[in-house]
Amino acid sequence: MKEAALKFFTIHGYEGASLSQIADEVGMKKQSIYAHFKGKDDLFLQVLRDAKETELSSKLQYFSSIGSQNPEKDLYGFLHLVIALFKENEQLKFWLRMSFFPPAHLVGAIEKEVVDIENKVQAILEIKFHEWIKADAIAPDSPKIPTLAFMGIIDSIMLELVYVNDEKRLKDKLEASWKVFWRGISLR
Repeated sequence: MKEAALKFFTIHGYEGASLSQIADEVGMKKQSIYAHFKGKDDLFLQVLRDAKETELSSKLQYFSSIGSQNPEKDLYGFLHLVIALFKENEQLKFWLRMSFFPPAHLVGAIEKEVVDIENKVQAILEIKFHEWIKADAIAPDSPKIPTLAFMGIIDSIMLELVYVNDEKRLKDKLEASWKVFWRGISLR
């Protein structure tokens, strides 16, 4: 049922998706949805939280697979992972769209989910930057400084994916941001 909900919420947004469409898609009556969810808001938020968990687990998996010796390759690879995730994964397309364009009455709940994942990703990145600094792989600094700067690059990419979706512009912005960022944290 959540897969059908994801499909309709992604295509039509919260307002355009109906529980009747979702129920029809899975071959059940609309009233049967209420046996599993309190209503449309509950179903929507469950689909949103599932998408959030998909994003977080993808990022955790990436960072658990890298070491502390090649931050340039690993960070640049992470930026490409982020782009691929949000272009190719339907859950993450939905997550991205709803984090930028939430239903008005669910803004608070969605903001809470967005801030939660941002804090978790920031914590993971701070740990990695700390490891890279400790391994003398990047310039010494407070891990928070490069973390926040790197997250700014990620935010910039997200804006491109949501509002512009122009491959050349995305590539140019990524390359320019990366070049300046890496110059700022590399040992030279």
